[in-house]
Amino acid sequence: MGKTLIEDAFGDPRNAEALAWASDFSYYPEAEAKAKFHAELGLEARLFSAGNTQAYVATNDDHVVVAFRGTESPTSLEGVKDWLLTDAVDLLIVPEGRLGTDLAAAGVGARFHQGFVNAIAAIWDPVREAVDREMNAAERPLWITGHSLGGALALLAAWLFLRRMVPVHQIYTFGGPMIGNDLAVTAFDREFAGKIFRYVNVPDPVPKLPTVSLVANQYSHCQREITLGAAGATGAAADFFHELGKKTVDGILNATLLDDVWNGLKERIGAHGMASYRGLLADLFKE
Repeated sequence: MGKTLIEDAFGDPRNAEALAWASDFSYYPEAEAKAKFHAELGLEARLFSAGNTQAYVATNDDHVVVAFRGTESPTSLEGVKDWLLTDAVDLLIVPEGRLGTDLAAAGVGARFHQGFVNAIAAIWDPVREAVDREMNAAERPLWITGHSLGGALALLAAWLFLRRMVPVHQIYTFGGPMIGNDLAVTAFDREFAGKIFRYVNVPDPVPKLPTVSLVANQYSHCQREITLGAAGATGAAADFFHELGKKTVDGILNATLLDDVWNGLKERIGAHGMASYRGLLADLFKE
């Protein structure tokens, strides 16, 4: 199947495949990434970078794609260890500042992961300006995507575009962690009904994070999850966390169990990589 975007098809695997490649290309060195966007997707891409946060705005006459890069070392997860595990409850906040006002529009009681909010804030202005220029030149469907941390940033960016009256066509994430509490993601589901497609590889543990409680986790996901891989796959992330839950006191992770979680993540890191997601998406076309 060709790597193409089908504007009138929502949740189409062909869209998922194309945007999975866009998410993957965001990890490449800049020159190679731009060449891949052009050759494989027919898009001219521009890189925006702020500290460790990066995104590509890629365009042609028919589409505008924003692809957020995940962690700098997606095969190790070291870059987000603290964000995903350490003091996660303390990181669930009401955002402040200019972007905080936009996120607060999700409603009273909505809370977001501070690390993800800080990351989108760092890169938001240049990405927004680039998309505004493109949409002012010629309005086209705006697609937003990302893998891992990039998936979290894709969702937050979509909300920020919405608050600025920039229509978001569809959002595809791959192996993304949870971005906020139930009130926050309920607002996202309401505002982007039928437009969020959250792909999860069954053994991938990252979509189960962040968490410090295996019983009363305050974090939640947007509803539309598309699972890849066999539902009863050996090493399923849900089974992994269920077994850990048996070892906790009142469901709370202590320091020793945090180490167990981290070791379990490292053992399952292959399931989190974009190569795994792309392979599973390719399998859909063989069925």
